[in-house]
Amino acid sequence: MRLVFAGTPAVAVPSLRALAAGPHEVVAVVTRGDAPLGRKRVLTPSPVAQAADELGIPIIKADRLDADATAEIAALAPELGVIVAYGGLVREPLLSTPAHGWINLHFSLLPRWRGAAPVQRALIAGDTVTGASVFQLVAALDAGDVFAEERYAVPSGATTADVLEDLAGIGAPLLARVVDDIAAGTAIARAQQGEPTLAPKLTLEDGALDFAQDARSLLHRIAGVTPEPGAHTTLDGARFKVLRAAPSDAPPLPPGRVAASGKSVIVGTGTTPLRLETVQPAGKGAMAAGDWFRGLRSDEPVLGA
Repeated sequence: MRLVFAGTPAVAVPSLRALAAGPHEVVAVVTRGDAPLGRKRVLTPSPVAQAADELGIPIIKADRLDADATAEIAALAPELGVIVAYGGLVREPLLSTPAHGWINLHFSLLPRWRGAAPVQRALIAGDTVTGASVFQLVAALDAGDVFAEERYAVPSGATTADVLEDLAGIGAPLLARVVDDIAAGTAIARAQQGEPTLAPKLTLEDGALDFAQDARSLLHRIAGVTPEPGAHTTLDGARFKVLRAAPSDAPPLPPGRVAASGKSVIVGTGTTPLRLETVQPAGKGAMAAGDWFRGLRSDEPVLGA
């Protein structure tokens, strides 16, 4: 078949490579425009654009799939559209432009976590199992029939970055098999079963830590918002990031109180303390919690103050 692939971030690259290596022709890649990166804000092509350039596939850069993008895609006469984390909505008439419509690789077990941040929301909620689903794109949000899915047990301590990397690898061959089945006329999709949950895009506020909460909930939140938007609190009125933490069996402390416990640095929560492993004080780079703590002038710091 003639395929159009739409995707933007690094998690979409394994799927693009899997399709490009298969028997189908990827006639174009649609990706969002170049974005400013780094301290110098240099305009940089998306990871998908860079991969497409390496593979010699024509690129359509569009931040929205508007009338111009639709016309450009339609002129290529694609038989199937494939989308993986493009970052925009596919609406009519583009939705029905390919003969087989569009399919989407989504990083959850639908209908759980429909929306832009399925892995983040799953980790914040403490889900121990998630997965990847390939479904038929329809006008309603992530509501189409599912062709295939694969379950994934979330490793202890894994962050959103860790899980997305794993699911990108798991999802690529899953997606390629569905494309092959659609081409062969053997693909079977089933209606989603169960009560949907929503996974809206994270905001900065989603990363705020409330140390009055229980330790388990705090660890889930830290995992879900790492690396973006990042887990944060305040120290002496300035932003303080918690990049990595772990459970601790140290004696309880008041919520937010930081103390040394043996060779560890711990912080009190609403239940048992957490061990701070990597932190980032305001105006500084990431550092080991022990190095940060040893450099403090106060011997009773309180996070959230």
